[in-house]
Amino acid sequence: MKGKIILITGGTSGIGKETAQGLAMLGATVVITTRDAQRGEQTKQELIQATNNTNIDVLFCDLASFDSVRDCCREFLKKYPKLHVLINNAGIVDYHRRESKDGIENMFAVNYLAPFLMTNLLLDILKKSAPARIINLTSGLHSGTIHFNNLEFKHGFSGMKVYGHSKLAIILFTRLLAENLKGTGVSVNCVNPGMSATNLSRDAGWFSAKFFKLLAKEPSIGAQTPIYLACAPEIESITGEYFEKESVKKTNTETYDMDVAKKLWNVSKKYVGL
Repeated sequence: MKGKIILITGGTSGIGKETAQGLAMLGATVVITTRDAQRGEQTKQELIQATNNTNIDVLFCDLASFDSVRDCCREFLKKYPKLHVLINNAGIVDYHRRESKDGIENMFAVNYLAPFLMTNLLLDILKKSAPARIINLTSGLHSGTIHFNNLEFKHGFSGMKVYGHSKLAIILFTRLLAENLKGTGVSVNCVNPGMSATNLSRDAGWFSAKFFKLLAKEPSIGAQTPIYLACAPEIESITGEYFEKESVKKTNTETYDMDVAKKLWNVSKKYVGL
């Protein structure tokens, strides 16, 4: 991966940090985003020490703010001439409904709309850097249908249901984006890393947090498939797919409905101001 430039959202902990470390060990220039400048700098130093790769950078980005996402992309484009791999890794679970800085239900904003916006803002540089790859982290908890009449769950909020809804949206976005990018040399796939010991359960109740901890695998295991998708030569031409454990898997019927995907895309453009 020497000479490759990679941008990973949420790279200061969990799967994001392990993915950053794995790709840095392969020689890539790795840029991670953080909401906490001090923590970001600390992570940078830890990654440099662990990998002996000094080509590691940190950019501030609060995914709960579209202005912050735009600022982060502008900063990246100022500093780097190319982008070979974009990994939309960061995600959250809220167990009580709250809103982003833009007044949007927080999981829909952070888990779906922020990567939708960031990816679209960086598409030109990805195309110029082709062959390039986009990797979107999703979840095996995706289910159901897109609730266009209640996208922000102002009624009937349930933490895990809304989380799964945001991850369903990511799969639909991945499949439609793959269609739109045909012939550009840019592939886009999504990955279910499995349940890993990350910060996702930090706001859960005592019982839920214990449950997560018992079932969760080490983040290094969750990072294996994102790392594989970022660098494996044999999947360069594969696009629009859902991966688990380095293999393409089928998902529920809704995730293949391009009419739903197109409707969601148009709604999303209005949300983020594209």
